[in-house]
Amino acid sequence: MDSFTLDKDIKTLCVTADEFPEGILAAHQKLHSLLPKVERRHFFGISWPGADGKIVYKAAAEEMTENEAAEVGVETFNIKEGPYNSFYITDYKSDPNSISRAFDLLIAQHETDPNGYCLEWYINDKDVKCLVPIVVNNEHKLDKL
Repeated sequence: MDSFTLDKDIKTLCVTADEFPEGILAAHQKLHSLLPKVERRHFFGISWPGADGKIVYKAAAEEMTENEAAEVGVETFNIKEGPYNSFYITDYKSDPNSISRAFDLLIAQHETDPNGYCLEWYINDKDVKCLVPIVVNNEHKLDKL
């Protein structure tokens, strides 16, 4: 486990999965089909427990131009700057449960922001950085849009 600081907010375009975890792949496929190919675009997965206790999962991509979400017709989510605990997973596809195990470890830490979310940052086709925001000086810096 490592510390990581995101130095600025990242506005993302999102597609919400119909189910968790079964709908994750379909949400990512739909998002990719809606967006033009841009090599420097970052992709994410964002999740948190919903009011009904079910996990809300959003496939997300970094917004590259202002108003891109409106042009594409998708919702947005703002990934907040600040401190995170993180876990880097190489070749996550070879062990499908590695992401859930990483988040189990990360959210069990005492400094995890209870109002935060789980963030998957897809580094490439094989590697992912799993992150959870942490509380610094008892301040909750994160909010869901």
